[in-house]
Amino acid sequence: MFIPSIEYLIFLSPAFLLMAWAQWRIKSTYANALKVPAKMTGAEAARSILDAAGLQSVDIEPVHGHLSDHYDPSHRVLRLSEQVYFDRTAASVGIAAHEAGHALQHAQNYGPLVIRNLAVPAAQFGPMWFLVFFFLGMFIPQFGVPLMLVGIAGYGAVAVFQLINLPVEFDASNRAKRLLSEMGIVDSYGSDAVASVLNAAAWTYVAATLQSILIVVYYLLRVLGTGGRDD
Repeated sequence: MFIPSIEYLIFLSPAFLLMAWAQWRIKSTYANALKVPAKMTGAEAARSILDAAGLQSVDIEPVHGHLSDHYDPSHRVLRLSEQVYFDRTAASVGIAAHEAGHALQHAQNYGPLVIRNLAVPAAQFGPMWFLVFFFLGMFIPQFGVPLMLVGIAGYGAVAVFQLINLPVEFDASNRAKRLLSEMGIVDSYGSDAVASVLNAAAWTYVAATLQSILIVVYYLLRVLGTGGRDD
């Protein structure tokens, strides 16, 4: 009863459909933005943004992988996928500027980012916590409901992390769009292409958040609705 079933898939279908649409949008907008030239490579754009903010100490490195771009706050390093690092396109400077936005958030102790970083361990261990306690509840009937609720709380930590992450990602994208335009790295056409890519990417975070919330709600309904009995 508690193993994912057709009912589970139907319950989570809004999140699945939204994620599929967002992934399609990213693929489409990214392909279009690759055709729009920019004055700088992704690495050069990120370097310009960081230097303008006085963050010369933040390094930029190329890494393997497609769209494997990220900012590493522990080492203060911006890691850009090779295509983003080397290409002179609106897609590359948009993604690079978004990651540079995270470095700016870190330097400025941006509140939601600080909270998100504190919540990372809970998000990492939440799914395992959920599995352990939920299935313990299934096999120890006398403590079934309390154990299952403890497990669901573990997955709830993932949902909370995703909610906190939304303003962090939206802010980084808004910074990227504004700075690329203000610094003249992209023209109006390039600005539109950057906005399309980053707006599409934002929907993947929304879909991930919706999915984690629906998972929590689904299992809460199953546990509280049956008293934890598999009947």
